[in-house]
Amino acid sequence: MHELSIAMSIVDAALEEAQRRGVQVSAVHLRLGAFSGVVKDALLFSYEMACQDTPLQGTRLVVEDVPVVIFCAKCQQQRTLNSVQLFACPECNEPTMDIRQGQELEVFALEVLDDTEDGVHHDMQKSEVPE
Repeated sequence: MHELSIAMSIVDAALEEAQRRGVQVSAVHLRLGAFSGVVKDALLFSYEMACQDTPLQGTRLVVEDVPVVIFCAKCQQQRTLNSVQLFACPECNEPTMDIRQGQELEVFALEVLDDTEDGVHHDMQKSEVPE
């Protein structure tokens, strides 16, 4: 299950950033493409395991699902695929492998605790996760 090694990389990156900034993380926000090759439920389970006995124990992994978007040369438009099983334009059925979106696996924000009125600060920090 490669999701565990990915979860461990996410935890390592979040811990490094939190330590660098001197903050306590409450949630890690991740963009996950439908064509990334990562099973979301397995990643969520693995994240909990990877956080055990670290300062991130008890934090949440918030996953933003990203659909697969292709470019259709015939229509000259970007189109969202209905299924990752068929790489063809959903409008004209023209086959294509020109993927524009959907392979993402990136940490894009850390939600951190601070001394503001609501106690939460959204700290934007994009980070690619190694596979």
